[in-house]
Amino acid sequence: MTISFLQHYWWALVSLLGALLVFLLFVQGGQSLIWVTAKNSQQRSLLVNLLGHKWELTFTTLVTFGGAIFASFPLYYSTSFGGAYWLWITILLLFVIQAVSYEFRSKAGNLLGQKTYDGFLFLNGLLGTVLLGVAVGTFFTGGAFIMDKTALVHTGGPVISKWANGWHGLDALAHPFNLLMGVGVYAAACTMALLFTIQSIDDAAYKARALKQLRVVGTVFVLGFVVLLVYLFCLTGYRADPVTGHVTPQTHIYLHNMLELVWPAVILLLGVVLVLWGLGCAFFEKGKYNYWITSIGVVLAVFPLLICAAFNNTAYFASTVDPHYSLTLVNSSSSIFTLKVMSYVSLLIPFVLAYIAYVWYVLTKKPMGKTDLEAPDVTVY
Repeated sequence: MTISFLQHYWWALVSLLGALLVFLLFVQGGQSLIWVTAKNSQQRSLLVNLLGHKWELTFTTLVTFGGAIFASFPLYYSTSFGGAYWLWITILLLFVIQAVSYEFRSKAGNLLGQKTYDGFLFLNGLLGTVLLGVAVGTFFTGGAFIMDKTALVHTGGPVISKWANGWHGLDALAHPFNLLMGVGVYAAACTMALLFTIQSIDDAAYKARALKQLRVVGTVFVLGFVVLLVYLFCLTGYRADPVTGHVTPQTHIYLHNMLELVWPAVILLLGVVLVLWGLGCAFFEKGKYNYWITSIGVVLAVFPLLICAAFNNTAYFASTVDPHYSLTLVNSSSSIFTLKVMSYVSLLIPFVLAYIAYVWYVLTKKPMGKTDLEAPDVTVY
């Protein structure tokens, strides 16, 4: 295995984890609808307890996504997580209050009260998804950092990269593409949440209300994704010379990547078709597997976008201060030894996914109703 193969292999795994994370954000999407779709305390309890069986999967995938980047592309990790820390700390805190809310929401005598914890779940659902989308958007728009690799030999302060302004990541919110990405991720999360709860909650009134909202939210999601694609394909990015490493700007770089690599474009098209198919059937109340069809489509649509952020010698985290500091797969990856050892460990991933699929099936093989919350052996969130 060559270093180039391993770098591309690990970026593909990171991209897959990112796509799976977007899929699992349906938990956050459902939390943001806690006062919109669920109109009484019983429906809210059903919604929270249904999502409570899945929230750990989202959090674990987020941690795994960060861990995979740390191990395979440590220079990105230190530059983005270390420099844009206000953005990442805000995301982390939003996920911490989610965990606390599920733990204490229904505990007798909890300190803050159930409504407060419901508010925390709402904030995690809304802001958590938007800010994660903004963070992912920086793969395409870059960040305001400078770099000096010779700083490694400075015993007093061996810091390779530094943020060039005092906003430390919050400046990403000022870029329209990042905001559009954040809104797009949130719309996808809400769409999948509505599909999931429609098939998984045994409450006719809830299902009727959720279906009406799905027709609106699903349409917004599809139209927003089209706008996002057009914006992405019009962006100017940076490509590194495969021999010298010299970085030069290129207009429509992500569109060129799609057309030159071909297979990401095919996967993207397949994903779009599946999303339209799943949503179309759901709008007209036909089909049993609309949630899975749409969710698989979302994964297939997100995966090639992340692939094109770094494949084809593209700088996946450009410096807006000086493009020559921009990060590529070549200049930001771990050593060949580290990548090779981790590639063997990654062979266990299919077994982990199989276990998750089995647990998922056991927990959701029948819709959840009021009687499920009253069983003596059930943990109520």
